[in-house]
Amino acid sequence: MKKNTVGAFGPWLDKLCRRPRAPLTPRNRIGIRRRLLQCLAIPDTGGTPRAKVHDRYIWDGLSIEHLSWQLPYGPRTEAIFLKPAGVQRRLPAVLALHSHGGKKDLGWRKIARGRGHLHPRIREHVNHYDGGMFWANELAKRGFAVLAHDVYAFASRRVRTRDVLDQVRGAAPKADPRTAHDIWRYNEWAAGHESVMAKALLDAGTTWPGVVLAEDQRALDYLCSRPDVDARRVGCGGLSGGGLRTVYLAGLDPRVRCAVCVGYMTTWRDMALNRCWTNTWMVNAALIPNFMDFPEILGLRAPKPTLVLNTRKDQLYTLPEMKRADRILKAVYRRCKATERYRCSFYPGVHKFDRPMQAEAFAWFNRWL
Repeated sequence: MKKNTVGAFGPWLDKLCRRPRAPLTPRNRIGIRRRLLQCLAIPDTGGTPRAKVHDRYIWDGLSIEHLSWQLPYGPRTEAIFLKPAGVQRRLPAVLALHSHGGKKDLGWRKIARGRGHLHPRIREHVNHYDGGMFWANELAKRGFAVLAHDVYAFASRRVRTRDVLDQVRGAAPKADPRTAHDIWRYNEWAAGHESVMAKALLDAGTTWPGVVLAEDQRALDYLCSRPDVDARRVGCGGLSGGGLRTVYLAGLDPRVRCAVCVGYMTTWRDMALNRCWTNTWMVNAALIPNFMDFPEILGLRAPKPTLVLNTRKDQLYTLPEMKRADRILKAVYRRCKATERYRCSFYPGVHKFDRPMQAEAFAWFNRWL
């Protein structure tokens, strides 16, 4: 027996994962989409949020706004909006989706920056994953309006340990983490707390990916409502957890004209047997694998333009299943007679969104937006 995540139960799970499913086609798309939405159990998060501008300035060739808005639950959502300085016309726009990365203390600051001191911890993260580039800023410099926001359970939207039961908090720091050690302790606690949160969401009748999708849609509402944005030319993208968010948002929201999914494309079989331990509860909602494979969630957007960027030694997935996911998406676009609107590229190295990958992503946004 080949080693897997669940030992002797692996062959049984493998059989379940290989159950016959009807392939995604233009004819059955509506029914499959309806079933997916039922599984996600998306909660009501209100309408277009009313954003408050906390700061506005010109820096590094960009016009930058620091924003926040209040959803019907939880702390305020913080965000940053960037566009080329001095440009008055409506611009194509991208909703930049930050990653997970095991760093719940950080959100949009993983991919964008404003003026002022840059914490060494953020610089280390960007150097490690993004080739030293804040890709949201780089995209804005190329003529796009870009919005990046904190999503559920990250940064401004994170769970404060002082607000949870003592039995749940355990040895985690009670105050907001400030020192490097306390930040590490908080993120260790937050990793374990994902299981608690996921169970609580299921008990309340919703799901983690449903909540994240809803919050990303509210950010998209705000982005499309801005007078300096051309709502007919809007895309989204991100690395890792941002790639996961792209799968659900771009797959289910027709306003996303162009999508770039980086470092989050494989199959349910890969997650179940090989890599569920490397992934987050942000991906999981019950029953979806019964009627569609993971790549088909993104395939629901076909024939709209879609780019998938992978690395051959990505620690989160196995190469054979990443390639199988690519074949699934190719087939979806072939059935839609739109093969030129889908591309998948494999880069050398481990989990990342480095400068060569960013260059391909920027060119894709530029081509279609």
